[in-house]
Amino acid sequence: MNTRIETERFTLREFIQTDENGLFELDSNPAVHKYLGNKPVKKLEEVQEYILNLKNQYAENGIGRWAVIEKVSGDFVGWSGIKLITEPMNNHNNFYEIGYRLIEKYWGKGIATETTVALIDYAFENLKTEKVYAICNVENEGSKNVLLKSGFKIIEKFEHCEIEHFWFELHKDKWNNRIEAEKNE
Repeated sequence: MNTRIETERFTLREFIQTDENGLFELDSNPAVHKYLGNKPVKKLEEVQEYILNLKNQYAENGIGRWAVIEKVSGDFVGWSGIKLITEPMNNHNNFYEIGYRLIEKYWGKGIATETTVALIDYAFENLKTEKVYAICNVENEGSKNVLLKSGFKIIEKFEHCEIEHFWFELHKDKWNNRIEAEKNE
């Protein structure tokens, strides 16, 4: 399928093997994993396996986590994407979840918000879904703010992997109303 999503500053595209060093820089950093409930990777082989798993998601679902590449420099800055969740989570299954993860030096630059907005557009336009979801650790203020700025609403708190999370939801009609209001400003 080879999906590409363009934002003002970034290209989101399917992972390729040469992204492994950037992905290793991202996922080997303990600060990146602070709110994720998992451990940083220690070997390049771990990210190589992750890229293979992503390629399977692309083949099976046409979507997944995409590499975020800065247009000006060509640098890998992290990933942002839409995942089809087929296992039950918080009494939901078979839903689209939006997520992102950035190399620490790129935090606080609006990248997660910019790419999340592009993903929401993509989900509603291309996947023809009526709702998208996101989750984050309740202690992760940065991620919570990204999702709220992007138009998501907190629906509830729930426990996942023994960690309390916020459950976010965004309906297509609310998104379309927001887009229409921005056009009229």
